Amino acid sequence: MKMKAVLKSLFLSYGLTGILLLVLAFLLFRFDLGEGPFAAGILVIYVASCLGGGFLAGKTLRRKKYLWGMTVGICYYILLLTVSFAVSRGWDMSLLHGVTMFFLCLGGGALGGMLS
Repeated sequence: MKMKAVLKSLFLSYGLTGILLLVLAFLLFRFDLGEGPFAAGILVIYVASCLGGGFLAGKTLRRKKYLWGMTVGICYYILLLTVSFAVSRGWDMSLLHGVTMFFLCLGGGALGGMLS
């Protein structure tokens, strides 16, 4: 039951990521935004996606909600790193960026779990 809830939450997170990335791409195309807003938008999308997944996990599991939200955030980060590593065939980000992304995903998931 718990694994199923985490997987559902991860599917929600990645679905939200896809939709929000499409919206960001449209905004980038339509308004010719620079690199700064694009990078900030990516970070907001990661946090919002983890928040949504953590919220669903907390609602589904009902006990220790923040821990299940954190679990979703960590799984999201691991899958994000794995896909990024496979596509670029190597580590293409700085250590600071990787650590920042980890804590943003972790915090987003935990916050989503707490808000559920």
